[in-house]
Amino acid sequence: MPREYKLILKHADEPGYSNDIECYERHGGYEALRKALAMTPSKGPDKNDITPQAQVRKTVLDSGLRGRGGAGFSCGLKWSFVRHPNPKPVYLICNADESEPGTFKDRQIIYKDPHQLLEGMIIACWANHVNLAYIYIRGEFTEGAKILNQALSQAHKQGYLGKNILGSGHDLEIYIHRGAGAYICGEETGLIESLEGKR
Repeated sequence: MPREYKLILKHADEPGYSNDIECYERHGGYEALRKALAMTPSKGPDKNDITPQAQVRKTVLDSGLRGRGGAGFSCGLKWSFVRHPNPKPVYLICNADESEPGTFKDRQIIYKDPHQLLEGMIIACWANHVNLAYIYIRGEFTEGAKILNQALSQAHKQGYLGKNILGSGHDLEIYIHRGAGAYICGEETGLIESLEGKR
C-alpha cells in the first residue's frame, strides 16, 4: 500500500494534461459533483429521511479530510458549524491568499487544475445550501485570476454554475476577489473584513 495517495493534482503532471474543462472532464472531472447531485434521501437509524446534502456532509466528516492551512482543521467539523436549514444567507469563501511565506500550495492548484478547486467548492456549496461563494486570491496572482476567470466561464457554459446547476434546482455563483497582499488576510476574520471592503 502506498504511503501517500495523491488526490490533489493527481493528473496535473501527466503529459498532455491541461487546465481546461474538457481535459478535466476526460479525466473524470465533475463526476463527483454529478454523483452528489444524483443522490436520493436515505433512511437513518431512526427511520427518518437523511437528505443527500446531509449524507455528503457526513461522508466528508467521516473521511477525515483536512484543510490545507497550517492548522489542518477538519473540513467536516467546519461544515458542521453551519446551521441547516439556515434562515440567513450562507456564503462560502475559498482562501487562496497564500500569505504564508514561501508557500505555493494554492498557486499550484489554481495554475494546474482550477476545475478541481471549482468542483470541490460546488459540492461544498450544494451540501451546505450556499448560493454565493468567493475565491479570495492574492492581488499579485494576475495570471492565477485570469486562469480562474476562464475556468469559471467554462463551468458556466457546461451548466456547473449559474441557475439550476445540472438540473438540480440549486443556484450557485462564484466570484473572484483579488486581495491587496495584507498578511492578516491569511486569517479568516481578516480575510472576511477585506472581502467586505473594510481596512
